[in-house]
Amino acid sequence: MLITEAPFTLRKWTVEEYHKLGEIGFFNPEERVELIEGNIIQMSAKGTAHTSATRRTASVLRNLLGDRAAVYTQDPIALDDNSEPEPDIALVIIDPLDYATHHPTPSEVYLIIEVADSSLTYDREVKAKIYARSGIADYWVLNVNDRQLHVFREPVENGYQSELILGENGRISPLHFPAVNIAIPEILPPIRSN
Repeated sequence: MLITEAPFTLRKWTVEEYHKLGEIGFFNPEERVELIEGNIIQMSAKGTAHTSATRRTASVLRNLLGDRAAVYTQDPIALDDNSEPEPDIALVIIDPLDYATHHPTPSEVYLIIEVADSSLTYDREVKAKIYARSGIADYWVLNVNDRQLHVFREPVENGYQSELILGENGRISPLHFPAVNIAIPEILPPIRSN
């Protein structure tokens, strides 16, 4: 006998319920979680390459953009009622209240970057779909293992229509800041010489 339906359904969470869980101390303070499509996802530990690339990318963006945009690292983005990811880097509109009353929403996001060491498939498939569905026009996945940058643009309901893969010698400009030119080696972890 072939069973075509699971005898159970998963309970989905809203952003409001997710926040309440955090307020009552449901999550361990050291636990890294995010809400994706109503599911509470436990994020993997950050390796040294991931940490280095995140730090380097944020620094490069801050230096190049100055006071034209805010660079947030691993802070929540309010996509909709069921998704509040914490991307490695979000380039957002500067808010005079520093987002004290709300997390940045898609209309306030210029660029989202996820750094992938062990999460490449998840970032390219699951996260790309939720970011595209929310209208994030510029989404990058920095693949530190293969030393590549995946650039996703032209969002539609089911994902992005365009994915460009740049090698480590490539250069890229954020859509909203075309005069800003970033060399991929500047945001990748440095290669150790022996």
